[in-house]
This record gives sequence, structure tokens and C-alpha cells, in this order.
Amino acid sequence: MYETTYHKASSVSEAVDLLKKADDGKLLSGGQTLIPTMKQRLAAPSDLIDLRQIDELKGISRQSDGSIRIGAATCHADVAGSADVKEALPGLAALAGKIGDPHVRHMGTIGGSIANNDPAADYPSALLALGASIETNKREFTADDFFTGMFETALDEDEIVTAIVFPATEKSAYAKFPNPASRYAMAGVFVAKGANGTRVAVTGAGQDGVFRVKEMETALNGSWSPDAVASISVSADDLISDIHGSSEYRANLVTVMAKRAVAAA
Repeated sequence: MYETTYHKASSVSEAVDLLKKADDGKLLSGGQTLIPTMKQRLAAPSDLIDLRQIDELKGISRQSDGSIRIGAATCHADVAGSADVKEALPGLAALAGKIGDPHVRHMGTIGGSIANNDPAADYPSALLALGASIETNKREFTADDFFTGMFETALDEDEIVTAIVFPATEKSAYAKFPNPASRYAMAGVFVAKGANGTRVAVTGAGQDGVFRVKEMETALNGSWSPDAVASISVSADDLISDIHGSSEYRANLVTVMAKRAVAAA
């Protein structure tokens, strides 16, 4: 690991100021991606700005309209264990409970996960399928506008995710096929049925990161059953192919995981 200067921010405004002053500053939330990358000397930030002690970034609350607001520095274990999340968004609670191992779930945060937009991360599929909105220190995004490509989002360099708001949803579920070693999703599918219809989002398989499957959404709007998506496949052309599985293998996994998610919901 290269030398870096560590800062512990006490507020979002302080974190933004530190980030602006740094030559090449990086925000540290759970650190589940950044720290291993630094240890391998694949990243060498001049400054680390730690967000973990900022109270305004933590917590889960149910809003008057039934939506669930989750602070960006809330860890996966808290999302998985929240009674409000389990009741309103069972698919999200189940997803959080399947991330990594207990250590990862108690260290990693929802904000850090989506800001990094790892193509194998679980949360992006939930945000996209549930039609979530992302609040920052500057503005608010829809999930459709937030994720722009592999490891890429619409965030500015001095912009910090502060919270994610999930609207009330009738049904939701997540199913993934994890890599047996890393537990990252080789293909994960989140399905949700809300006031504006059905949305289906896939993580772990796409070369450009998370994506929606409109054909499955149309089919499920007509008939909510595993059989409705059983014959629908995604093209392997834009899917990841690596030592863990070919693009054709992942294409098949998407259909299988979609069927399991619909059945679970």
C-alpha cells in the first residue's frame, strides 16, 4: 500500500471540503473495495476521507408515504435486519443478508456499494428494479440515471451519496448465483411489482454493469409467474465472459435466477 493521508470527517460538508483540497482524494465508507485495491497497489489516493463517523449518513426510516429511506453509511447487516425493510421491501432485506460474509455485512455500506458500481455488486439491481432515488449533497437522481456503466455513475468528483429512498412496493425478491469463492453475483436478478408496473434488473452479468430486461417486465405485467419468464433469454453478446463462466452460461443464469426471484416474490 502506498502512503496516504487519512482524514476522519465529522460532517458531509467537511468531507466535501477535504475532498476538494486533496490532490487525489478518495471517500472511504465500508472500504470493502477500496482498501483491497490499495493493498494491491492498484490505487494510490493522496488522501482518504473516512465517512463512517458521520451520523447524518446513517439510519433507516419509514416515510409518511410508505417509502423507506436508508442513509448511505448504513451497513448491509442493518439493512438485512431492519423490521421496516423486511416488511416493506423483503427482497431488499434478503439481498443485503446474502452479501459476502458477516464481516463484510457489518463493514460494507449501501452508499459505498452503489457509488463504486461494481458490475457484480448486488444493490444496483435493487435500486434499478425498485425505482429508487439517490440523494446526494448536491441533488437527487433516479436509479435509471445514476448508473452509467461499469464502475461508473453520474456522480461528480466532489459529490457524496447521502441516502437512498425506496418507494413502497407490492412485491419484491432477489435471486443470485454467487461465485463459490468470492460470493459476488455471477448473475443476480431483482424483480419488483409496484404502482407503475413490474421492473426486472440484472447484476453480475453485464459488461456495462446493471441493466433492465424489458421483455421480462412486459411478460410479468401480463402474468406474474415463473413460467412467464421461463422462455425469455437475454443476448450473450453484451454479457461478461471470464474464467468463472462464459457469456452464454451467464445468459442462461439470468433466466434461471429470474424464475427463482418471481417464485420467491
